Amino acid sequence: MTSHQIRQAFLDFFRSKEHLIVPSAPLVAKNDPTLMFNNSGMAQFKDFFLGNGTPPSRRIADTQKCLRVSGKHNDLEDVGFDTYHHTMFEMLGNWSFGDYFKKEAIAWAWELLTDVYKLPKDRLYVSVFEGNEADGVPFDQEAWDLWKGIVGEERIILGNKKDNFWEMGDTGPCGPCSEIHIDLRSPAEVAEVSGKSLVNNDHPQVVEIWNLVFMQFERKADGSLIPLPSTHVDTGMGFERLCMAIQQKTSNYDTDVFQNTINVLETLSGKKYGQNDEPFADIAMRVISDHIRAVSFAITDGQLPSNVKAGYVIRRILRRAVRYGYSYLGFQEPFFHKLVPVLAEQFKDVFTELKDQEEFVTRVILEEEKSFLRTLESGLKRLDSIIGGLKETGLNTIPGDEVFELSDTFGFPVDLTALIAREKNFRIDEAGYQDALAEQKKRSRQDAAKEATDWIELRESDGVEFLGYDFEETHSHIVKYRKVKTKAGEEYHIVLDRTPFYAEMGGQVGDTGALLLNSGSKEDGARSISIVDTKKENDLFVHISRDKNLDEALSGAGIVTAQINVERRNKIKSNHTATHLMLSSMREVLGTHVSQKGSYLNDEVLRFDFAHFSKVTDEELRKIEDRVNEKIRENIALEERRNVPIQQALDAGATATFGEKYGDFVRLIIFDPKFSFELCGGTHVPSTGEIGVFKFISEGSVSAGVRRVEAVTGEKALELMRQQEETLNKIKDLLKGPTDLIKAVENLIEERSALQKKISALENEKIQALKTTLVENMETHSTFNLIVQKVDVPSADSLKQLSYELRDQVENLIAVFGAEIGGKPQLSVFIAENIVAETGLNAGKIVKDLAREIRGGGGGQPFFATAGGSDASGLDVALEKAKGLF
Repeated sequence: MTSHQIRQAFLDFFRSKEHLIVPSAPLVAKNDPTLMFNNSGMAQFKDFFLGNGTPPSRRIADTQKCLRVSGKHNDLEDVGFDTYHHTMFEMLGNWSFGDYFKKEAIAWAWELLTDVYKLPKDRLYVSVFEGNEADGVPFDQEAWDLWKGIVGEERIILGNKKDNFWEMGDTGPCGPCSEIHIDLRSPAEVAEVSGKSLVNNDHPQVVEIWNLVFMQFERKADGSLIPLPSTHVDTGMGFERLCMAIQQKTSNYDTDVFQNTINVLETLSGKKYGQNDEPFADIAMRVISDHIRAVSFAITDGQLPSNVKAGYVIRRILRRAVRYGYSYLGFQEPFFHKLVPVLAEQFKDVFTELKDQEEFVTRVILEEEKSFLRTLESGLKRLDSIIGGLKETGLNTIPGDEVFELSDTFGFPVDLTALIAREKNFRIDEAGYQDALAEQKKRSRQDAAKEATDWIELRESDGVEFLGYDFEETHSHIVKYRKVKTKAGEEYHIVLDRTPFYAEMGGQVGDTGALLLNSGSKEDGARSISIVDTKKENDLFVHISRDKNLDEALSGAGIVTAQINVERRNKIKSNHTATHLMLSSMREVLGTHVSQKGSYLNDEVLRFDFAHFSKVTDEELRKIEDRVNEKIRENIALEERRNVPIQQALDAGATATFGEKYGDFVRLIIFDPKFSFELCGGTHVPSTGEIGVFKFISEGSVSAGVRRVEAVTGEKALELMRQQEETLNKIKDLLKGPTDLIKAVENLIEERSALQKKISALENEKIQALKTTLVENMETHSTFNLIVQKVDVPSADSLKQLSYELRDQVENLIAVFGAEIGGKPQLSVFIAENIVAETGLNAGKIVKDLAREIRGGGGGQPFFATAGGSDASGLDVALEKAKGLF
């Protein structure tokens, strides 16, 4: 069977068992603060297990894109080195939400594996949870008895909490599980050693293929377990491993899931997979064919490579793949992006979003490759130099500050440096790296983890009913609340059974407002709780208050009146509708390739990221702006359609946002069916005329292939135009009211340019004279020439110019200069590159040390570095200290 047939057989089997087949959720987890990426099949269904939402069917099956590269579930370090771990993988799953349980799940699993897929029964083993006294969870007798009737006791293994009790995170739904393992070894190997003894012992041919999780508990924040309101089934079968077993391969990478990309790598590199003397060549092909899936599907789901959070994870994966290709397959030019078309074609009938965005994904990866390759060679040379120096000293640990330099200067993520070091039998000083990172503060710190109490349940609820499309105020009950400690202080998170408050999603910020307790009014003296934000957590609308000491008031509240800030909401609605009009106008002016890649809109501004490969010209911006304002003047009435079957909406031509998870029924927002026709859950004005006016503020690049615009509407647009008019009038006044303002400014610019050239010429003359003096007073040593001097220069750039010009004139130069520029002390250190290579001296380290004397800091490359400070009186001390270093 091909991989396509295997996947389809799974879905068809569970469709025959009355399961609803649903699409995969995006790789990037949204509205779930506990996850960065969807790392399991059950992630998108978590709220159904907790009872916070109602599933579209009590029986569901799907294939879910998963990514395990961070947090508790992290397989990145194993990828490539073995044949069955992956970053992005498919998880085939069938789910029961309070319907069938262990009996059916176990029977159907065995039927599918042995009757449909024809896997040999004598090669399959199953495991059962042995129980855990500390958690108070007994041995899973029911699962044991069911399996015993199918496979016999000799093929059942007892598993501990680590192997047979499944938890998605520190809190949430969990329960005992039964794993199904298969022995893929040769008959001779099977005869020699029983496969039963190799289960869960990391044998590459005795692997788990299916995990049947029986959801019975919820793990609370204090570590305790409480029974769920009803029992559920959550199964996960690794698609890639299943293909390996059915296609009778010894490696996932030998299946047709990966062979298409490996074949391309063979063609590009001239190397044959599995036939290389250099083992790292095969590892490289496995790494690259795995990583291209993770990177490509993350980008299609809206996560671009970046330097923060989820974006940084994707960039790390991409750079890991590029480095392997560079080091072991001989790729000196960008290659990774060439695999995207192959992958898009392979998955065009499964995950269609990659085919739809093939050009965009290819372009983003290409630009990332170019950027990394510019520093990769020099970074690898630097790392080789560091390791070479350590070998001479007999040490095997790369210092933390060197690891930080590779990250900061050459773009090597710390795990990439650790990986290369491990290949050479070295390790890194992780603690030292973290110290250097903290000291430099070059990377944004992650937000401190929130400390939250468990939810305090006040009443049962079938979920939250959102009424904000139709009402600005509702009478509601408080379902539950919790206290959360954050950097800003203590917050109360409040959940209502019905609410007019829009929770932040789809780029639109959450509503603010108030809760009036016991159905009162402010005029009647009712207790008012201020709501400063509304967030969506899974399917819950969480109202956030920073009021103090609310426990008693919340616990004793009866009916509450929930009121949104109407004035703020109306401004948000204007910006959201304007965003829809703007996207449609962009597609008219720039082309239909334009698609949304991110947005943020509040009551003051709208920000919109979109796929486009060049700067939007001023003329194009004007055309888009004019088109939006034209639609505003037409005062087009909103046509809203709710609960439309999603396929019907898409077939009708509705625009959807890649990376968003839509349900089976969607909401359509239409402002003229021939102009703006989108799937959207946000709030909008009843007619476009209410927006008033639309005005762009800025346009720029966010990343490869992604542009960003910012704009304002209504009062903010008028305010912007007034400010611009005032600025223009002030310029006229300063220039004494010229008749031709543009010509007058052009003349000023020309005069300034001419003066700047004269100043530059004078400064250069000064530097040339200074350079002569410095050479005359230079100290000559046997292996180097030394200049340490306080100099009078006009700028920090002059220090660099002086150092580089002296380098061209003096061999084996070491130059340390100090200067006071604009009242601030500056230091520079230059060391000839041949001296750096021979001695290991590092200008960056030296300048950091010297900078302490001027109460500052700095850094740079091994051959040239600079530092600034706040205490000019320390310059002489710093320079005197420098003389003693050489």
